Amino acid sequence: MTREVRCWHTLGMALLVATGTLPAHAEKRYGPGVTDTEIRIGQTMPYSGPLSAFGTMGRAEAAFFDALNANGGINGRKVRLLSLDDGYSPPRTIEQTRRLVEADQVLLMFSSFGTPTNTAAMKYLNAKGVPQLLISATGLKWGDPKALPWTMAFLPSQATGTYGYVRYLLEKRPTAKVAVLYQNDDFGKDYLAALKRHLGPKAATMIVAEASYESTDPTVDSQIATLQGSGADTLFSFASPKFASQSIRKTFDIGWKPLHFVVYSSISVHAVLQPAGLDKAVGVISSTFVKDPTDPQWKKDPATLEWRAWMQKYYPEGDTAEIYNVYGYTNAQLLVHVLKQCGDDLTRENVMRQAAALRDLELPLLLPGIRVNTSATDYDPIEQLQLMRFDGTEWVRFGEIVGR
Repeated sequence: MTREVRCWHTLGMALLVATGTLPAHAEKRYGPGVTDTEIRIGQTMPYSGPLSAFGTMGRAEAAFFDALNANGGINGRKVRLLSLDDGYSPPRTIEQTRRLVEADQVLLMFSSFGTPTNTAAMKYLNAKGVPQLLISATGLKWGDPKALPWTMAFLPSQATGTYGYVRYLLEKRPTAKVAVLYQNDDFGKDYLAALKRHLGPKAATMIVAEASYESTDPTVDSQIATLQGSGADTLFSFASPKFASQSIRKTFDIGWKPLHFVVYSSISVHAVLQPAGLDKAVGVISSTFVKDPTDPQWKKDPATLEWRAWMQKYYPEGDTAEIYNVYGYTNAQLLVHVLKQCGDDLTRENVMRQAAALRDLELPLLLPGIRVNTSATDYDPIEQLQLMRFDGTEWVRFGEIVGR
């Protein structure tokens, strides 16, 4: 090599370094839990306890990664999900999270379930600089990258979840008398706060009664009776599946016929509506952001057919009528997209950079028109929903897709 060629070679390498365009093999940067063959991630789920119905989300996600790994993983790396039971108990969540981070050395925490449980873990994970990524929780606090730079939710927040309800209510029943049933933790309290925020000054006059319950309570029958006594003609059940089901059944049984809203996390026909009685749930309003596999509209939809085939092969014990399995499948797809964007820079810092750089991403089981968007100042990936009403047999969507 001549002196002139050597000079140009040196200058060229310097430019490659400066612009970050060196070949991929020179760019590998790994965080904990990552090797050339594996990406280890952690999760806590309520496989036991009062919200165990949501445990199927974790099982669906585990099955998704099994299928992914059987087909080569991500750039040759298998994704190993360590999913531990926390029983929806914040102290157990902390214990299991510490185990996953400190003993199992996971790269990130993914899709851990629950608002109070994730709240319990967020300070620890943010102090450690561990991504608390795409969590299955609806707290108002998750979308704040300044306060919680390592925490991002997957599910639409309470602000998104109540926006469409309030818009519909103010249009159809502007003088409504509103009663609110809410779970006495961050999940329910954030929904109540979001409702009041969207109602604005009208909240003081429209909300005539509030009643809370504990997730360990046997029933909410007494709360529903008290709320009926307020004279309310509208009921918001900011409740988890078991108690949403009870609120539907009890309002019917006592002859109360309010305009009844339930949150999108409590729309399962299997876990909510059937126990309440399908006839008793007629007219209940909720919202959705994914394709419901029980909706005849999606009977021939390629993405839904692919999901059903996947369920049959990789999660045959799972219920294909269960919307939580769609949530888990879609969330796992979103994580794979983020990890693929990371390339060979699989550090915790780059994971968060890529998670905060999603632009108009369409996932197969999201409703048409709903897209995932994030930025360094916006950690709410999904901010659109569509309202739907139960007709006694199925949920029927209506109106346009709305976003806050």
